[in-house]
Amino acid sequence: MQPILFWNSVRKTILLIFFCLSTVFSVTAEDVIYMTTEQFIDRIFDYKHEKEWVYKGDKPCVIDFYTTWCGPCKRLAPIMEELSQTYCDQVQFYKADTERERELAYVFGINSIPQVLYIPVEGKPMMLKGLYPKEEIVKIIEDFLLKTED
Repeated sequence: MQPILFWNSVRKTILLIFFCLSTVFSVTAEDVIYMTTEQFIDRIFDYKHEKEWVYKGDKPCVIDFYTTWCGPCKRLAPIMEELSQTYCDQVQFYKADTERERELAYVFGINSIPQVLYIPVEGKPMMLKGLYPKEEIVKIIEDFLLKTED
């Protein structure tokens, strides 16, 4: 075997081992999860069978209702990604495409986008329309979703 081919093969093997180990031992923050209507019913609230709001999750969540062509939605996306990394142990972040998940959009009366649903573990959720600055979203997360009773 020629030396160049040998080293290429060794390099590929080392990279493969490194990739496998980094995947197995990685401790990365959670990303925003793209949610379907079925996942909403399974993870958040079964609006088909429940009359009163009963959140199924064990930590607060944020659901960004968006579409792919919406300018403000595109500006909100990196903010939500960053916050999902910052609050990965405390808050779950979801995105729901209102054009794909029309039933879910109808249930929540989504008529303008972006709209963001903030869901505390206990109590009623809060829906806000429009694009808010990152600082305002952080304040909502801290004061509404994560605030503990003294």
